[in-house]
Amino acid sequence: MEALRQAEAKLTVYVHPSNAADVGRAVAQQLSTLLYSYEERFDGVMLAHEFSLESVKSQIMNGLIPYFGVPVHAKLLLFSPQPDMILEGKVEMLGKESIHVIVLGLFSAAIMSNEIPEKFKFKRRGDGSKFISQSEKLNVIKKGSMIRFSVKSVDTEMNCHITGSLVPPHTGSMLWLSVHDTEYASEIYRWPGKS
Repeated sequence: MEALRQAEAKLTVYVHPSNAADVGRAVAQQLSTLLYSYEERFDGVMLAHEFSLESVKSQIMNGLIPYFGVPVHAKLLLFSPQPDMILEGKVEMLGKESIHVIVLGLFSAAIMSNEIPEKFKFKRRGDGSKFISQSEKLNVIKKGSMIRFSVKSVDTEMNCHITGSLVPPHTGSMLWLSVHDTEYASEIYRWPGKS
């Protein structure tokens, strides 16, 4: 998924003197407070981190509480969706006006009716609601379906809430695309290291 990226950063982590006996643990705790929330300085949401201490020397801050700054080299796994990227997610809820998707089990996305192609018609039946393509009857989107969609916008104030679209090519039900869309099928069936 192209919205996932690795980054390296040189950071200064401020540690309380009461944690001086185990600085590594204190740094890990401080970095962990940044997990799963959007950080503008990283332009994304930190999903994981790994770090090493740059040196054993640190600098004591002036002030009432003498925290000390620990230089750290961190490797970060970031989720950073941008407009026009393709994401994949699981349909959690759908209605006539929208499809709601969970991406990576953490992030919510909404696809509104104006971003659902007209070929899809909403049907409510005893076995649940679904969008069914009028031209390809096996192309169905329902609760539990895995879909690919294009990112329209990202609201970082709401911790990376995504607005998506099923209008661009190579989007829709991943099950249907894996059989009927040669470009998508070639992506998922390509052997690692082969082009």
